Amino acid sequence: MKNGSKPKLASYKKILEKKADEVRRSMSAQKAAQVVSRLDIPSDEGDLSQQSHEEWIFLNRNTIDAKLLREIADALHRIDIGTYGVCMECEEEISQKRLDAVPWAKYCVACQEEIARRIDAGEYVDDYQEAGR
Repeated sequence: MKNGSKPKLASYKKILEKKADEVRRSMSAQKAAQVVSRLDIPSDEGDLSQQSHEEWIFLNRNTIDAKLLREIADALHRIDIGTYGVCMECEEEISQKRLDAVPWAKYCVACQEEIARRIDAGEYVDDYQEAGR
């Protein structure tokens, strides 16, 4: 935030750190549930199919959580280097309303919508897509 106050940045930092802790705990709980489910030996094809589906859900959820953790870490880094709250595309300030809703946002609403449109049209590859995530 170009003219953001220190107390507000500290508030966003606490919110981001709390969210990161929640996501890490969720990932740990999912991992524990997966280990426990592996102890149950499937007895038929239906059980195998259900287990396969649950593993697919677990992997997708874990991928989403890992991406969110990266986005939170990036936002915390932007706080540390003084670029938090500035759109990484147009370099304009991101509205406080958007940051309150999505504290890890790296783009203003207009740029986020344009990037989403370009991704949908196959014209744009973001960092996570490029890395195959």
